[in-house]
Amino acid sequence: MLISDVLRSKSSGSEVATVRPDESVRALLARLAEHNFGALIVSNDGETIAGIVSERDIVRRLHEHGARLLDESVSSIMTVDVHTCHSTDDVAHVRGTMTDRRIRHLPVVDEGRLVGLVSIGDVVKSTISELETEKEQLVGYITS
Repeated sequence: MLISDVLRSKSSGSEVATVRPDESVRALLARLAEHNFGALIVSNDGETIAGIVSERDIVRRLHEHGARLLDESVSSIMTVDVHTCHSTDDVAHVRGTMTDRRIRHLPVVDEGRLVGLVSIGDVVKSTISELETEKEQLVGYITS
């Protein structure tokens, strides 16, 4: 199974919610709540990646800076070194990358353009679905 299959199966498809680096953390929180996402891609144009920011990033910085963090820019808390994958990557490979690097959200980039975002939940769901299909095929083979 490929990452493109995972994107097709998501209810949001390849829609990627982004936030600009100059927006406030307060605006970021509103967008996370609006979309019910755990992370957003930081981008000026919706196609290139400047960074990624997650709920975890916000919580860690709140501990350090308190409520004044809400008025700071997203660029002050985002992760700049963003790992990505391609829509043609195998789900098993991406699952390994996410597990090894302890990454919960991975942007999907094709030809230098942001085309999607997969979460560890998306990857696990697709893996379970694939295993269930294999099980059904094996049971059908054995019982026929």
